[in-house]
Amino acid sequence: MAIPEYVAALRTKIGHDPLPLPGVIAVVLDERDRVLLVRRSDTSDWALTTGCLEPGEQPAAGAIREVHEETGLDVTVERLLCAEALDLSVAPNGDQIYWLAIGLLCRSTGGTARVNDDESIDVAWFEADAVPPLPPHQQRCLTLATTTPGRARKGRPGDPPVDEGQLSK
Repeated sequence: MAIPEYVAALRTKIGHDPLPLPGVIAVVLDERDRVLLVRRSDTSDWALTTGCLEPGEQPAAGAIREVHEETGLDVTVERLLCAEALDLSVAPNGDQIYWLAIGLLCRSTGGTARVNDDESIDVAWFEADAVPPLPPHQQRCLTLATTTPGRARKGRPGDPPVDEGQLSK
């Protein structure tokens, strides 16, 4: 997985010591409420689209960017699903990371799902009840996206659309 330039610069100063980083988890649904997954190139495991936020980047903008970079799809962000501090993780190179994972429900608005960078080897749509095993924090996001009462493709009658700016305040 590509290391953002700002993280690489920090690592020259702190080495492999623990570093808190904000990241996004995009639960992308299509018009049939299928879930978009990518097969990661580093582990060959299926996963939701994830990524590290850039300095000053709002979570909604980061999710939109990551989905497009990894899959070529255009999405809109419908709502915040969760914000969760994850346990310490250690990357294969020894870097220690405390992720703050921000889960967002996204809706596909255009493009064709495809492998669009070197972070994945496959991209596919899955029915929500046929998703392969996911890391626990990603499974929690998916569960929130697909089982929350009132979560319908177009919202409940009278619900206003979510303004992406609301997620950045």
